[in-house]
Amino acid sequence: MFRSKNIMGGIVMIKLKLKDGSIMEVEKGTKILDVAKEISEGLARVATCGEINGEVKDLRYEINEDSDLVIHTFQDEDLEGKKAYWHTSAHIMAQAIKRLYKDVQLTIGPAIENGFYYDFDTDKTFSEDDFAKIEEEIKKIIKEDLPIERYTLPREEAIKFMKENNEPYKVELIEELPEGEEISFYKQGEFIDLCAGPHLMSTGKVKVVKLLSASGAYWRGSEKNKMLQRIYGIAFPKKSQLEEYMQLLEEAKERDHRKIGKELDLFMTHELVGSGLPMYLPDGATIRRILERYIQDKEIELGYKHVYTPSLANVALYKTSGHWDHYKDDMFPVMKMDNEEMVLRPMNCPHHMLIYRNKLHSYRDLPIRIGELAHDFRYEASGSVCGLERVREMCQNDAHLFVRPDQIKEEVGKVLNLIFEVYQKDFGFPASAFKFRLSLRDKENKEKYIDNDEMWETAESQLRAILKELNIDFYEAKGEAAFYGPKIDIQIKTALNHDVTIPTCQLDFALPERFNLEYIGEDGKAHRPVVIHRAILGTSDRFISFLLEETKGALPLWIAPTQAKILPISDAQVEYAKEIELKYKKEGIRIEVDDRNEKIGYKIREAQLQKVPYMLVVGDKEIENNAVAVRSRKEGDIGQVNVNEFLTRMKKEIENKER
Repeated sequence: MFRSKNIMGGIVMIKLKLKDGSIMEVEKGTKILDVAKEISEGLARVATCGEINGEVKDLRYEINEDSDLVIHTFQDEDLEGKKAYWHTSAHIMAQAIKRLYKDVQLTIGPAIENGFYYDFDTDKTFSEDDFAKIEEEIKKIIKEDLPIERYTLPREEAIKFMKENNEPYKVELIEELPEGEEISFYKQGEFIDLCAGPHLMSTGKVKVVKLLSASGAYWRGSEKNKMLQRIYGIAFPKKSQLEEYMQLLEEAKERDHRKIGKELDLFMTHELVGSGLPMYLPDGATIRRILERYIQDKEIELGYKHVYTPSLANVALYKTSGHWDHYKDDMFPVMKMDNEEMVLRPMNCPHHMLIYRNKLHSYRDLPIRIGELAHDFRYEASGSVCGLERVREMCQNDAHLFVRPDQIKEEVGKVLNLIFEVYQKDFGFPASAFKFRLSLRDKENKEKYIDNDEMWETAESQLRAILKELNIDFYEAKGEAAFYGPKIDIQIKTALNHDVTIPTCQLDFALPERFNLEYIGEDGKAHRPVVIHRAILGTSDRFISFLLEETKGALPLWIAPTQAKILPISDAQVEYAKEIELKYKKEGIRIEVDDRNEKIGYKIREAQLQKVPYMLVVGDKEIENNAVAVRSRKEGDIGQVNVNEFLTRMKKEIENKER
């Protein structure tokens, strides 16, 4: 933060550093909105909030010192501009509901990644049948263009005010605020809500609001508390943006991996097994096996050594690693067995530390790359589990690289190259789909992390330097680091325009210290290795969910559980079909004969619904010519092709991982 103040004729001027690096001089006490107007009237019209030295503020905020200033709009890539818009929309919805249902009590109504929600305590059960009535009232509030005002109250006055207005949840929230913390309220017309903000300047700044769904939600997410009524919504500055978003939601329904998984018989869940514990059916198991073999073969080529370690371990292991202090709330309860306290593992790194420590290593042995497809267990809340995307038992494509300090750059580079090869070359994601995030610790919340400032500074600066040296564009995210070290998270833009993080590369100086890991250096003395944690496919489960949604279940030939179906026109061609099946299977092709007594049109439609890449129709002409009539999922009818020629074609497609 720079310092530059001067006094001209009694007026104190301050300097603002804008997003583009330019410096603007303004009078002390100038509002963010006025700065936006100074830049351009167009910016002022679309601005939703500002960011002063990294802290998000209302446009009404007065700037009183030299500062870094970012002015956010709804259209910005980051979420801050949208969040201010959606937070205001949540208040408008709450105001509409309070007008319509007088006895409703307010709880919380935040902006989220896609829109907003508000939780209400009411005897009424909201449903989509109520939405039209609520939306009509929302339109009225927007048309009224009520000024939104921010003010603060002393603690006791704030509590008194909320008690008088029969808002017990707000009283609870105020009482839990630390002493001395500012207690702010936002007022629009008759509606007043406890809120930290930021908000727009008036209700008329919101243009289009659509309510999406209603559900039950426990107060503060705890099953011990009362069930509330939650309403989700979305809002946009333009009607066309809403229409585009609703189309995207419809597309999302079609791409939902849970829907696809059910239609293609890939996996199932059952209440007798438990929430968040999916079971893979034969075709789903085939997909998983192919992907796991694929990544293991890649790793073996690069010198990884694979191990198996138990899913159960003594609590003492995680106390040594530090996971117990930082992660135990996400672990399953302890099981007492004989004289031991055992727990299902949430990750594999402590086991791999012990494997490294099992023997003495020379500097010549490093790097040592230990990989594992390991089953891990995390105690996800029942409301957060989702198909294969978020589960309580997962199979993780994990590896730990034990390196000398002088090998960090090269090995991190190799990890990033492997990620590029997998996602760009083999799965076809364009370079434009990738974003790189350098995830750092939050220095103001140190209790979340291993306590070693020197280690953190070293690790963060090294990863930053590597990314710069490799000419990789990246952004930094405070508070997203693992508890033991910073990491590079690779975010991929999905078909639904979401950023998902699957591959990751993490630098760790802490666990080698905790496990007293050593290698003998060229000088004959003991030295501490550095550990690189990396995951390429993440978990098998989540990667499959991601792949199904990207492809709509139409998996590439090399991954498809059934690569081709042979469809005899009548019983007379079944024997010929079986001969082809045997021939193709011997060459590693996953192929089946559909010899059911059904019409050929029905068989073709069934294979299409199952998203089989190739349908091989055989009739008397095909028998005469030692051929198959090929129908492609992508190309339609290809025509008659010699059996051997088509086998060669399929093998080539599989080898090249064509999509």
